[in-house]
Amino acid sequence: MIERWLNISGNKSLLLIGVRRAGKTTLLKKLFPEAKYITLDDFDFLQIAEQDPKDLFLGSDHKLVVIDEIQRVPRLLIAVKDRIDNYRQIVLMTGSSTLGLLSSSAETLAGRIKIFECPTLCYGEDKGPNLGRSLEHKPNSLEIKEASRELSRWMRFGGFPEVVDCNGNEQKLEILQDYKNTFFTRDLMFLTNIENFRGLLGCLNFLGVSTQSRVEISSIAKESGLSHPTAKKYLNVLEASRIIFRLTGYQYGSSKRQLKSSKYYFADISIPMALNLQLSEGQLFELLVISELEKRRKLGRFDCDFFYYYKSEKGREIDLIIDEGSMVTAIEIKTT
Repeated sequence: MIERWLNISGNKSLLLIGVRRAGKTTLLKKLFPEAKYITLDDFDFLQIAEQDPKDLFLGSDHKLVVIDEIQRVPRLLIAVKDRIDNYRQIVLMTGSSTLGLLSSSAETLAGRIKIFECPTLCYGEDKGPNLGRSLEHKPNSLEIKEASRELSRWMRFGGFPEVVDCNGNEQKLEILQDYKNTFFTRDLMFLTNIENFRGLLGCLNFLGVSTQSRVEISSIAKESGLSHPTAKKYLNVLEASRIIFRLTGYQYGSSKRQLKSSKYYFADISIPMALNLQLSEGQLFELLVISELEKRRKLGRFDCDFFYYYKSEKGREIDLIIDEGSMVTAIEIKTT
């Protein structure tokens, strides 16, 4: 198993969120093999959780309990609170969608849990431990050569652990195609009550070809054949499921911190490949850089809650702004 750069201890209950197949469950099983494991992907467990959440814990005297895919039954959080408060159990939860989950956990489990993000593998994570290098680090020629050898493979197949672990390009492609037909579409529709499969694919396709560009919801609706409210709903679902993330516009005035239009990026460079999208070399490279920095932000490498892009009044843009309070870093991304 690949050693992850995410540091988690088992001394407090937690919620681990991230896109499907990012390795959340595998990580918890590896770190805490003694824990009782409950997955709501199992129909029997799901049925018990829906009918009487407290029954899910009957007969469980384990100190550690892992509940996988808890977003399927958000009201289960009430039973989790009872186990934490009255039974002194440590409950480790995973969720692949935050729709209603973060607000519910904030209200029900305030002060009782920590929330972590588990992205797909970072570029280099499969090669060894996190060296803690910052943007100020200047790599030597050997480091650059080693990274260059891996770049074309990573840009094609990305960082889903299952894909990184398997051998052979054909098998990697098969796994990504399977993700398209399950986790990125059908499974997402089932979890969020989305009925329009073509509309969801249209939304994903439009976001892919719009990489690098600012996007309005009205444009998504028009190009995907959806109404404005439906397009907004689908966009929220994709973001909550960690398949995409956004950059909002940055302004120096505190009263004008964000522009209305956002830029959207896939959470992993492999998602366009899985969806059979044709992106330009420039789009792919910008997606690679920004998605990799976003993964590191989620792992706590940057002291900020969001990234931004910048657009001046004359229309000039900076691809990425990292505002860490004491320092603002501006990054321009070029393929040349």
